[in-house]
Amino acid sequence: MITALKQIRFGSLLLLWLIALAIFAVRAPAFFTLANFTSILQFSTMLALVTLGQTFVVLAGGGGIDLSVGGTVSLSGLLIAFLMKQGMPALVAGTVGILFGGMLGSINGLIITRLRLLPLIVTLGTYYAYNGLALALTGGSPVTGLPSSFSILGQGAVFAIPLHSLLFVMPTFVVLIFILTQTPLGRWVYATGNNEKASRLLGLPVNAIRLGVYINSGVLAALAGLVADSWLLSARPNIGENLELLSLTATLLGGTSIFGGSGGLAGSLVAVLFFTSLQVGLQMLDINNIWQLGIVGLLLIGTVLLDRTLRTAEK
Repeated sequence: MITALKQIRFGSLLLLWLIALAIFAVRAPAFFTLANFTSILQFSTMLALVTLGQTFVVLAGGGGIDLSVGGTVSLSGLLIAFLMKQGMPALVAGTVGILFGGMLGSINGLIITRLRLLPLIVTLGTYYAYNGLALALTGGSPVTGLPSSFSILGQGAVFAIPLHSLLFVMPTFVVLIFILTQTPLGRWVYATGNNEKASRLLGLPVNAIRLGVYINSGVLAALAGLVADSWLLSARPNIGENLELLSLTATLLGGTSIFGGSGGLAGSLVAVLFFTSLQVGLQMLDINNIWQLGIVGLLLIGTVLLDRTLRTAEK
């Protein structure tokens, strides 16, 4: 019975996806084309990277959540663009930007673990700080003039699959799912999220684990910023807007419990593809972006209610 209830999370996601596909098949037949398939993967990369990091944060429990990811994407992308405009090679600038994202994530982790403040408040505060800094540095205008050769990463494709999906999303997913399922560190993340007090009694480095998942989230958000720079050949100070809401919803809808200790990365990745295909399909139907965000908000509320219902049933 408990196993069946847990499968409801993933089953409900697949059902929603099938319903959406059925509607698009009737109202927007052009949705089912190879070019549109490429577009869905193209648009999904940033959200996929951020969601993989968000999933680790939520899994580690303690009310873990990272609302700063959008600001980290924007600010890291700006740093990479600034460095490249100063003549720094793309590989070096990208590496510096990714390390910078890890530093931004460590700020969240250190405040949460050392000062014992609520992750919701801390990451909401750093979200405004990172976004505000991005806007202050640019005056709200994009940083343009990046070398055209840099676009191969963001605009190139192999057999209709975007290059950044092959180079970043899939390797990141494989490495993280190996860590989560096949290493002691992964078991520690689950244990910490499932029962923090017992984990501390067993001697697990709970604070270090939670610091690590926030650093990981920052690194992956910065990687998303790198992809955005290459895709658009510019760095936009608001490019990460709404990624915090989308990544959290994808994490929960993919089967990860908001209370931590239960879930995984595969469901999160499926949820990302669901969201991206939903957004693309709604745009083809000329549905306003405001309504799209409304749908995401309703899904977020629904997944939290479903998670609470499942936890109650398991007890």
